[in-house]
Amino acid sequence: MSRVRVHNFSVSLDGFATGEGQSFDAPFGHAGARLHQWFFPTRTFRAMQGQAGGSTGVDDAFASRWNEGVGAEIMGRRKFGPQQGPWSDHDWNGWWGENPPFHTPAFVLTHHPRPSVEMAGGTTFHFLDATPKEALRQAREAAGGLDVRIGGGPSTVRAFLEEDLVDHLHVVLVPIVLGRGVRVWDGLEGLEARFDVESVTTPSGVTHLTFTRPQPS
Repeated sequence: MSRVRVHNFSVSLDGFATGEGQSFDAPFGHAGARLHQWFFPTRTFRAMQGQAGGSTGVDDAFASRWNEGVGAEIMGRRKFGPQQGPWSDHDWNGWWGENPPFHTPAFVLTHHPRPSVEMAGGTTFHFLDATPKEALRQAREAAGGLDVRIGGGPSTVRAFLEEDLVDHLHVVLVPIVLGRGVRVWDGLEGLEARFDVESVTTPSGVTHLTFTRPQPS
């Protein structure tokens, strides 16, 4: 069966994966770009922006795995955009412009479903009011045997971890203290017991932590 994966999930020292006060102009609220400074110099990020060059060290080695073998994505509504409640603007289709980087079906969890939106480059956004298990069932059907990526934000990642649906979790521990925002680890005491855990610290100052479900013997 396909695996369920989380990649490049940046978390502050005090457990926040996004800041407070998200808006159209501030996708990560008061955190700004601080959670992702490690990512911006990498070749992977620059390629996503259509640019050449970039670093090729350990940070890039981890970053580049985000799309390998992935056939569908699940994301929370706050990763798609900052609107809340009934949709007031159907013409605005996410943070990424006309050609989002996913290039797969992308399932957006929301209590306010709307018609699917087909974008350039192979991304189609589907809007679901569904439990994590039901969303995963639909995403697996769309993925055609490939893996499913849980793209965030923190509430969505936490929901899938609570249901024990994640097979591989890549966390980037960033040496900043945010103080407020959306926490990810609440209610997940003992999470580490489900996984084999490894860590690597890089010159950028971050620590890459991987939680991988053991394979049956």
